[in-house]
Formats: sequence, structure tokens, C-alpha cells
Amino acid sequence: MITDECINCGACEPECPNTAIYEGGVEWTWGGGTSLEGEVKLEDGTVVDSLAEQTPVSDEFYYIVTGKCTECTGFHEEPQCAAVCPVDCCVDDPDNVETEEVLSGKKEWMHAE
Repeated sequence: MITDECINCGACEPECPNTAIYEGGVEWTWGGGTSLEGEVKLEDGTVVDSLAEQTPVSDEFYYIVTGKCTECTGFHEEPQCAAVCPVDCCVDDPDNVETEEVLSGKKEWMHAE
């Protein structure tokens, strides 16, 4: 997650291999930065169009879409957003702790070959 200490520098956004980070107020899509196309079935069973714009998580600060975040599992040794953040506001979300297995599964789902 990105805390409210965010200075909106944008350093984290281009580092995300899943395109899970967006500027405050910007709509996002499941398909953006992934191989997801057409109708996508989410973990909760909801079906959405991969290119349908979704409501921003925050209007003020950069934000991470939890459903797209894999904490860089399968890409890097550590979350790249945290590695480049100059104010250390990219931190683990205590309300959304996921196992390595879950994170790997999300990576495979979003980046099917």
C-alpha cells in the first residue's frame, strides 16, 4: 500500500511490472500492463471487461490496486515500488497479507503466456 506520506513524485509507477500503481484520481483497468484480455473472471467470481475503467482507489495520492499487486513476485527479489520510494511510503498492507503461493498465482493469472 502507499501511505498518506506520499509526495506524489511518481517514482514507483514505472517500476511496477503489473501496472498496479496509478496516480491519484486516475482510473485503472485489469488489462493494463497484463496479458488479460476480454472478459476476466476475478477471484470473487465477478466477471469484468479487462479494458473497463475502474474507480480510482485514491483521489489524492498514488495508489496500488491490491488485486494486481504481486509484490514483484516472479519479477524481482523485492517490491520495486518500495525500493525506489524516496519517502518510504510503499509498505506492506497489514489488511492484505498474501502468501508467496497466492502472489505467484496472481502473477501467472495476469501474465499467462
